[in-house]
Amino acid sequence: MTGTTGEPGEDAGVHARLTALAAELAAAGERPSPPCADPVNEPMIRNWTQALGDPDPAWHEGGLAPPAMIQVWSMPGLRAPGGGKGGSAGDRVLRLLDESGFSGVVATNCEQTYDRYLRHGERLRSTMRFGGLDGPKRTAMGEGYFVTWHQTWYDERDRRVAEMLFRVLKFKPRKRAAGRAPAKGGTYPFQPAVGPDTAFFWDGVKAGELRIQRCADCGALRHPPGPMCPSCHSVKRDFVVASGRGEVHSYVVHHHPPVPGRTPPYVVAVVDLEEGVRIVGNVNGCPPEDVAIGMPVKLAFERMDDELVLPQWIPAASAEVVPDEDGPEGPPPVLEIPLTPTFVIATALATRDFTPVHHDTALARAQGTKDIFVNILTTMGLVQRAALEAAPGAALERVQVRLGAPAYAGDTLRLYAERADAATVRVRGAVSLGDHVTATVTIKEGE
Repeated sequence: MTGTTGEPGEDAGVHARLTALAAELAAAGERPSPPCADPVNEPMIRNWTQALGDPDPAWHEGGLAPPAMIQVWSMPGLRAPGGGKGGSAGDRVLRLLDESGFSGVVATNCEQTYDRYLRHGERLRSTMRFGGLDGPKRTAMGEGYFVTWHQTWYDERDRRVAEMLFRVLKFKPRKRAAGRAPAKGGTYPFQPAVGPDTAFFWDGVKAGELRIQRCADCGALRHPPGPMCPSCHSVKRDFVVASGRGEVHSYVVHHHPPVPGRTPPYVVAVVDLEEGVRIVGNVNGCPPEDVAIGMPVKLAFERMDDELVLPQWIPAASAEVVPDEDGPEGPPPVLEIPLTPTFVIATALATRDFTPVHHDTALARAQGTKDIFVNILTTMGLVQRAALEAAPGAALERVQVRLGAPAYAGDTLRLYAERADAATVRVRGAVSLGDHVTATVTIKEGE
């Protein structure tokens, strides 16, 4: 017997129970959560700002709370599983998924809207509403379900001060094949085959150049590289260095199969270069729904491991990621953060997130990840920092975050931010595996 999604009988039963529970929770609508345990207070703000390295005096001298801390005030903190009240509107679904083998968890999306900044001493309460269940889906982490809920915060006069959409993926951790050891030295598992026809291209990438093969007799350009000119059949060849500018000719949004270091969905595009040839690469630095045929893009180098760098594409208005200090010049990151284990753990604790994947290396690896990684509450705080670096004195109204590659301990997170217009800042955070976060931040004149 199979279920409607094609899973075996046992999984079909789990799916049916999940669907029924999701429908029950959705029908319940918005429900009150317990009042936040602590008022908005200086000690918690100080712990948060010190852990995240946020130097903004407004959070101390100005008596304001960082807006990205909104979820921290209602986090339940460390408690026994299932004990007490509170948590998320999806807790029952998350527990059922845990019991059914979907024990891995990773946040994927967060959208926060701030009606105003909070001040020290205010007391909050919140309500929650179940948003939905989507799955089963095959992802790079493993088969899983996406669980969404909404939370709204109110002050003591019952005025709304903020709201949030939060989405996580609950997945079944992948099992390593018997006798198969993980890659050593952090080597990316997919390496290009470099031969006499392509060595010039990969040498160029290491030098921070996008090299296009050219016929040394007739001058025709060709890509991919080959041993013979398709126009005049000459075997003499050299290359030109491309400008690194182009536009999207066509694209697909990749969902499956899983690819190491990538969290679907993401865009793979055919790009028309200014030089008249086409090249395939990922479009990073923006959500898939923002990509369109004809969209101007520019070259960005993405480091996959200590040796491999790939030429990729980002929207033409975005900042670049360069392969190393000797690569082509581009706008520098506004923040560059070494992700030491101390940073990963300290920021998780400062955001009152006690999920083991952010503290316990053994448990994190048991879930199929290679190490502990930065939690989404920290990422929200770093996006806030980057946005305010790009727009000093502004106030945040809305932050929309999409997570990509995990930000593991031992890596470095570089955040790039730029004003898209008077009311919008685009933020992108990159690690060695690719884009960790892309965010759109809506701003207004400072409070």
